[in-house]
Amino acid sequence: MVNQNPEQKAQDEIDQLLVKAGWAVQDKKKIDFSASLGVAVREYQTDVGPADYVLFVDKQAVGVIEAKPEAWGEKITIVEDQSQGYANATLKWVNKSQALRFVYESTGVIIRFTDGKDPHPRSREVFNFHRPETLAKWVQEPKSLRARLQDFPPLKTAGLRDCQITAITNLEESLKQDKPRALVQMATGSGKTFTAITSSYRLLREPVSANRILFLVDTKNLGEQAEQEFMSFLPNDDNRKFTELYTVQRLKNQFIAKDAQVCISTIQRMYSLLRGEPLDESLEEQNPAEQFTRPREPLPVVYNAKIPPEFFDVIIIDECHRSIYNLWRQVLEYFDAYLVGLTATPDNRTFGFFRKNVVSEYDHEKAVADGVNVGNEVYVIETEKTRQGGEITAKQQVERRERNTRRRRWETQDEDETYSAKQLDRNIVNPDQIRTVLRAFRDALPSIFPGRQEVPKTLIFAKTDSHADDIIQTVREEFGESNQFCRKVTYRVGNDKLDADGEVIEKGEDPKSVLAQFRNDYYPRIAVTVDMIATGTDVKALECLLFMRDVKSKNYFEQMKGRGTRTLDKDSLKKVTPSAQSAKTHYVIVDAIGVTKSLKTASQPLITKPSVPMKDLAMGVMMGACDSDTVSSLAGRLARLDKQLDDKERARIAGKAGGIPLLTIVGELLNAIDGDRVEQKALEVAGQPEGTDPGDSARDQAQKELVNQAANVFNGELIDLIDSIRRDKEQTIVHDDLDTVITAEWAGETTENAKALTQEFADYLQERADNIDALSIYFHTPARRSEVTYPQIKALLEQLRQDRPKLAPLRVWQAYAYLDNYKGENPLSELTALVALIRRVCGIDPEIRTFGSTVRKNFQDWIMKYHAGGSDKFNEQQMAWLHLIRDHVASSFHVERDDLDMAPFDAQGGLGRMYQLFGERMDWVMGELNRELVA
Repeated sequence: MVNQNPEQKAQDEIDQLLVKAGWAVQDKKKIDFSASLGVAVREYQTDVGPADYVLFVDKQAVGVIEAKPEAWGEKITIVEDQSQGYANATLKWVNKSQALRFVYESTGVIIRFTDGKDPHPRSREVFNFHRPETLAKWVQEPKSLRARLQDFPPLKTAGLRDCQITAITNLEESLKQDKPRALVQMATGSGKTFTAITSSYRLLREPVSANRILFLVDTKNLGEQAEQEFMSFLPNDDNRKFTELYTVQRLKNQFIAKDAQVCISTIQRMYSLLRGEPLDESLEEQNPAEQFTRPREPLPVVYNAKIPPEFFDVIIIDECHRSIYNLWRQVLEYFDAYLVGLTATPDNRTFGFFRKNVVSEYDHEKAVADGVNVGNEVYVIETEKTRQGGEITAKQQVERRERNTRRRRWETQDEDETYSAKQLDRNIVNPDQIRTVLRAFRDALPSIFPGRQEVPKTLIFAKTDSHADDIIQTVREEFGESNQFCRKVTYRVGNDKLDADGEVIEKGEDPKSVLAQFRNDYYPRIAVTVDMIATGTDVKALECLLFMRDVKSKNYFEQMKGRGTRTLDKDSLKKVTPSAQSAKTHYVIVDAIGVTKSLKTASQPLITKPSVPMKDLAMGVMMGACDSDTVSSLAGRLARLDKQLDDKERARIAGKAGGIPLLTIVGELLNAIDGDRVEQKALEVAGQPEGTDPGDSARDQAQKELVNQAANVFNGELIDLIDSIRRDKEQTIVHDDLDTVITAEWAGETTENAKALTQEFADYLQERADNIDALSIYFHTPARRSEVTYPQIKALLEQLRQDRPKLAPLRVWQAYAYLDNYKGENPLSELTALVALIRRVCGIDPEIRTFGSTVRKNFQDWIMKYHAGGSDKFNEQQMAWLHLIRDHVASSFHVERDDLDMAPFDAQGGLGRMYQLFGERMDWVMGELNRELVA
């Protein structure tokens, strides 16, 4: 295989990306527009040289691509002037009146895109090139999406809470400013989803007319709730429901309707759609943050022609604090869409992901103050065993119980055993501890809720399924109630019971029906849950939360508390709790585990050791760590590193590893924790035949032996080499460690630095005043300033860059702006900055000002002078043409007849049109403006 140079490699990568997006890639000598709607022509000739690619849609040139080698990734933005130059250039055989609209820069690894019709065209990174059909549609639209986002109609506030008005207004302002990510922080119960639907309605309606919105959730349960809210939403300026106006589809399979304007999907399903793989629907039952294990390394999202990156204009991410990390972050960053996060409990990583663009800050305390939420009181139950644990003495009869089957046996305790409070209800069950807590709760209810004839709706948080089952049985017994009094609620669907032939003999319990009963019916009075914590319960009648499990995450605890914050009016509360004498005024936290006192940390998603340095993982495995999380994390990180290595680096690593390639090491590590291999090895360790249970102890020993064997390759030199190469390949992007501005100024003494820089610049100009045409005219013959041309200023800029890169015009501009205390607009480019600086050094302008502002002021003075002179005033059409000349002079310093056949004049009729408007005075007008505007 012939080694490709970096440029050719990048071009090949870009070719493949274009083909994936539906483009036909062709050589300039073999153009065939019949091949596809979209044709990308390589090395297309322009008047400034060949463009790497010119994009044609339906035979019309619409865009350009500037290709650079992969190593240019860190400096790709400096290419933008070059790519825009090709967009502005005259194309051979193409008659165009304005710059090509769509501009891309790409290395084959990254792609940046600019839409010239945006109000403030700004490049952004995209996953892949847009499809030809997309560009064809955009070309037909009178305005780009970002331009239409400037046109939100006034918000009608009827029926909206103040916090919702603030969130919607600030979000729309964020969109107008083209901020790609925005965070809506609103307390539980304050109407986040209603706010999001209102914003969706305003985005879809004219004049914004967004194409399609994705409402992303992380559990099926939340998706169903969102669908119901969309279906019931009635705008305050229309008597038709949302779903009568717009098509809403909740994704339930692999099909997305083309006419769907709102798609509701779990992030798990969207990942599977992008991957083109079937979804294990059980994954939708539990939010990703609570998935403790992951069976395999997740594969990266790949381009999907059926769901291209531009498929959605806006993505609204419900409970975004759980959906923006690791595997799921790929889904969000695949789409070329605005990201709007909804959460009640953001953490530092949430703020970091949304770039600290918080458009709404409405916390629980504010919600309570506004009557949107209710507050809480805390009632503490503490027992001796809860605080101190206990002891099992030797020779006493103890009961052993299997967790899952509940099979029991009695045996004699062979030695004294002390257990801690943390072991309770996990590997040690003390039924009396559970009974003591629940009895204390029962006896305290008259004082906690005086005057109540029934137990208030109560949710108990349990540690495990086994713990929950023990609680349910004890509650029923202590309260002397039936099965319906206390039930379990869960995300997971109950398992059907089957007979020996596989026939269903008893249907598993539907969690939705239990939750609906808990929400709307008298029974159950008490519900017990292990996993239904973060969101989805929404039982407004809940008045009591009994914690029999601790939690160390601050955010998780806030979400658990959030189950009780909902408000409820008196009549609605009395329907399920008849003895209630008022609306819901508060909820009570019954703390039986010390949850309100334990140290809380910021929430972290439950993922596999992403924050542990690779070197530490490798050292740990070398020193004997054999747990699955550590081993799989190391293997995954090494596999990712291998993709970035060249052949020489792979050979260096193999040399330190005794000739073993890095990917072989990765494979051995993964094999060492493979369940089937561990089970087989465990049977050998235990000396048992196939089909028997070797036991957990044998499995632990087997995995330890397998991991140690795989880790024999590691040594200090190998680990140091791997870490050294890794550091050379990566940059660390910190999302947690948020920053605050303390000082924003030049290093050193600002005033002295600015004076030194401006003096050096002035000296440079003075020294060359006789040798450079533009400077000679400015310094010595002011009357001829109108003769300074664009090429002369361009030549001066190039000379300055060669002689004194330090004296970059924009840098010198900032120094003058500081000294002159200038607070106005900044220059449009280095060229216009340079002209303004020359005028400042020559004394034409007593203080720094942009050349554009000078031109505009001089133009205004000239028009007023002309009109005051008694001459015929310019009419509306003539003034429009004069404004075009003014703007041209502001960027090009001079206007000539030839310029009138170029943009933007050619689109208005060119030289002929100006002659029609001004007749014989045409040349006089141009001469006047050339002289007066640069004076």
